[in-house]
Amino acid sequence: MKYFFQKMHRKDPIFKKYQSGLISVLFLVISNFLAGQTIHDTLPSNVTLSQCITYALANQSLIKQSLLDEDINRRNIRIALSGWYPQLEVDANVQHFLQVPTAYYPNLNNPPAYTPFIALPSTPTNVSSGIFSANQTLYSNNLFFAARTSRELRNQASENTENSKINTYVDVTKAFFDVLLTEEQLNVLNEDILRLQHNYKDAYNFYKNGLTDKIDYQRTEISLSNAQAQRKSTDEALKAKYSVLKHLMGVVPEKHLTVSYDSSKFENEILIDTTKNLDYSNRIEYQLLQTSLKLQNFGISYYKWSFLPTLSAFYNYDPSYANNQFSDLYNNNNPTSLFGLKLTLPLFQGMIRQENFSKAKLQYQRLQLGMDYLKSAISSEYTQALAGYKSNMNELRVAKKNITIAKDIFNTVKLQYDKGIKAYLEVIVSETDLRTAELNYLNILFQLLTSKMDLEKASGDIKIN
Repeated sequence: MKYFFQKMHRKDPIFKKYQSGLISVLFLVISNFLAGQTIHDTLPSNVTLSQCITYALANQSLIKQSLLDEDINRRNIRIALSGWYPQLEVDANVQHFLQVPTAYYPNLNNPPAYTPFIALPSTPTNVSSGIFSANQTLYSNNLFFAARTSRELRNQASENTENSKINTYVDVTKAFFDVLLTEEQLNVLNEDILRLQHNYKDAYNFYKNGLTDKIDYQRTEISLSNAQAQRKSTDEALKAKYSVLKHLMGVVPEKHLTVSYDSSKFENEILIDTTKNLDYSNRIEYQLLQTSLKLQNFGISYYKWSFLPTLSAFYNYDPSYANNQFSDLYNNNNPTSLFGLKLTLPLFQGMIRQENFSKAKLQYQRLQLGMDYLKSAISSEYTQALAGYKSNMNELRVAKKNITIAKDIFNTVKLQYDKGIKAYLEVIVSETDLRTAELNYLNILFQLLTSKMDLEKASGDIKIN
C-alpha cells in the first residue's frame, strides 16, 4: 500500500491535493463519530431520580413524536394560511397543426346573399401562447376559519406534548421507585441471610456439642435455603424492572444503570397537602378538552357563515404568437391583458351546508357530554388517590411500629434460646416475623410514594417546565 501511494504521488502531481482532501474527510467522519458516541454517554451509570426524569423528557420516543407533531401542526397551519398570499402562475404552450381548422367567410364580392362562402384557414400552422396570472384572495370563509383556529390548534399540539411529558414523568418515577423497592428488598434479604447463616452456625455447633438435637440446625438450613431462593427471585425481578425503567427513559437496553437515592429522604418526601380543593382546570386532560370545545365552536361558526361568497382580485397577461413558419414563430407578439374582481357565491349545494352545520352542533354537544364525564372521572380518580394515600400513610405508621416490636421480640427470643430457655422454633418464627415486618414496611413505603404520585397527577399538581 505504501508503494502504491508513492507511485501515485510520482505519477500524478495533483495526487497530493486529493490525499489532503481524503485525510480531511476522514478526520471529519471520525470527529462526528466520536461526537455521536459522546452523546450516548451523557447519562451516567449511577443515576438519580431527577437525572432519569430529565433524560426521559429529552429522549423518550413518545415525547419526540409529540414534538414532531407540533412541528407538523405548525406546517399545516402555514399551509392553510398560505391562501392569503398572492397566487402566481404561468402556463405556456406551443402547438403545430397537422390539419389547420377551416373557417367560412361570406363572399363580399357577391352581394346581397354574399354566397358562395369562402373557406379560409382560421389560424396559422404554428401557434404559441401563454398566460401569466396573479390572484389575490380578499375574503374566503375557509381562510378566515383557518386564521381563527390557528392559535387553538397550536395550543392543542402544545397541550398534547405536555400530556406526554406528564405521563412520562409519572411512569418514570413509578418505575424508578419500583426498582428502588426491589433493591431495598434485596438488602433486607441479604441481612436476613447473614443472620440465618450465623444462626445456622450456632445451631450446628450446639448440635455437635450435644446441647441440642439436629432438628434446630436443620430448621435453620430450611429457612436459609428459602431466603436464598427468595433473594434469587428478587434479583431476577430486579433485572426486569431495570429493563422497564430503561424503556420508559428511552435508554438503549445495553446501557448499564444503577439507581441512586438517599433513603433518609424517603419519609421527608411522602407528605402532601390533602386539604386543598380539587381544581379541574389544573388537569391537562381538562385543558385539552376545553381546546377541543373551542375548535368545535369555530367549526359551528364556519358552517353557519359558509354561505358567504369568496372574493378575489386577479390579473392576467396573455402573450400570443402565430406564424406558418416555425422559425419566425416568436417574431410577432399580440398580447392581451386584463384585471378584475371575481365573486363566487354558493347558491345551492344540495343541503350540505345545513347538514354540516347540524353535524357540528351535535359534535359540540358530544364534547360537552365528554366534559361532564371527564369531570366525574377526575373527581373519582382524585378521591381514590386521596383514599389510597391516607390508607398507606396509616399503614406506614403501623408497619414502622411493627418493625420495632419485631426486632425486640427477635432479640429477646434469641437471647433466651442462647440461654436454653426457648426452643429454636421460636427463634425461626421471630426471625421470620422480623423479615416480614421489614419487607412489609418497604412495600408500604413505596406504595405510599406511588400513591402520592397518583394524587399529584389526579390533582393536576405535576407541571413540566
